[in-house]
Amino acid sequence: MNTYAMALCGLITILLIRYWLQRWRNQSYRGKLPPGSMGWPLLGETIQFFSPYTTFDISPFVKERMNRYGPVFKTSLVGRPIVISTDPELNHLVFQQEGKLFKSSYPETFKEIFGKENVAELDGYMYKYLKALVLRLFGPENLKVTMLQDMEKMSRDRLSLWSRESSIELKDKISAMIFDLTTKKLIGYDASSESEDLRSNFAAFITGLISFPVNVPGTAYHKCLQGRKKAIKVLERILAERMKSPTKECKDFFDCIVEELNGEKPVLTVAIALDLIFVLLFASFETTSLALTLAVKLLTDHPKVLEKLKEEHDGIIMSRENPDSGITWKEYKSMSFTFQVINETVRLANIVPGIFRKTLKDIQINGYTIPAGWGIMVCPPAVHLNPEIYKDPLSFNPWRWKDKPELSGGTKHFMVFGGGMRFCVGSDFSKLQMAVFLHCLVTKYRWKAIRGGNIIRTPGLGFPDGFHLQVLPQA
Repeated sequence: MNTYAMALCGLITILLIRYWLQRWRNQSYRGKLPPGSMGWPLLGETIQFFSPYTTFDISPFVKERMNRYGPVFKTSLVGRPIVISTDPELNHLVFQQEGKLFKSSYPETFKEIFGKENVAELDGYMYKYLKALVLRLFGPENLKVTMLQDMEKMSRDRLSLWSRESSIELKDKISAMIFDLTTKKLIGYDASSESEDLRSNFAAFITGLISFPVNVPGTAYHKCLQGRKKAIKVLERILAERMKSPTKECKDFFDCIVEELNGEKPVLTVAIALDLIFVLLFASFETTSLALTLAVKLLTDHPKVLEKLKEEHDGIIMSRENPDSGITWKEYKSMSFTFQVINETVRLANIVPGIFRKTLKDIQINGYTIPAGWGIMVCPPAVHLNPEIYKDPLSFNPWRWKDKPELSGGTKHFMVFGGGMRFCVGSDFSKLQMAVFLHCLVTKYRWKAIRGGNIIRTPGLGFPDGFHLQVLPQA
């Protein structure tokens, strides 16, 4: 009898699990859901999404589902139902209908990493307020007046140091260079005079930023959260010191934050301020250093592109009255082929593999319904690597951008910096940093690749073996 009862209970359990799985994978809503699979309950298709691959191509996860279901399909990632869009028209709609049909909303794991009050989660007046605040640092006027000269000096100094070494790992060196510049501008941080190594905390943070979200000691995700915790402690200490002794003028971005916090009716809170600084520090150096490292790798592999780039920058120097004078804003804006190289590099880099939004109401798209509250992930790589948009999309061909107007905002076919009202406020900073560094590199130095340079995507871009090279002064 006991055996019979146990067998019956087991059968009922199996049937219930099957019913649960059936309901999970075939959820019913008003209207017809996009095609796709929800995977396993809670886990969804998260493991497949984070599976590494080593090409510039669209991720196998996305590509397989595009072939099976079409340009728009449903899935579940880290317990959240999500529709992935590889359709330029739908992507454009998502960006243009920010605050009406969609709002910025990232998975809970991203909120844990970047903070509950991070700028990506804020909208309306608060988002516009923070954007205006950030433009004090990354806006065109400040880039033109101070950043350009600071970037050139930093690039020249670091290249001079690197040329004395037999080998450098380029990604690490560029990351350190940009981090030192941005931390000085953002929070007045000088690594040489600080007892705490802020960059090492960010390095730990970055290793697990786009990794499988299991918060267990030893995992990349756990190290990521620990890196954030330590970095926030450093920022809290610096902010507390500034709050005690505020200055009358904004020498750096933290001074501006303190000025806002000490106002009569402050809009900012300390939590929002810390999350904002944290995101800015990450975004300003990590994404740009990845793009610059890839640019040098691609130039190494394509000597004709390097020759044309060098020709442009040598021409700039030859046209000066004083060849040793610094880069002017007019010279920067004249670097047409450099912008082509930058556009092509970031198109292939696809550093941001997905841009997340949430539906505010049921959305009807091509006969399908995306339910209110569901996530939607715009997939830039699927657009940037679409052969119907870019001929031979996996090839590095800066000439494809010739005679095209400078891209100062996102378009249906180019969204490396996002689009709509949330177009990245740091895009001009990144392009300026890349152009200035490349100018200093190709006019004064040559280099030899030693080892590494291979890429991996998880799905974010990485260099698992680094990119080691020797920097040599030009003869």
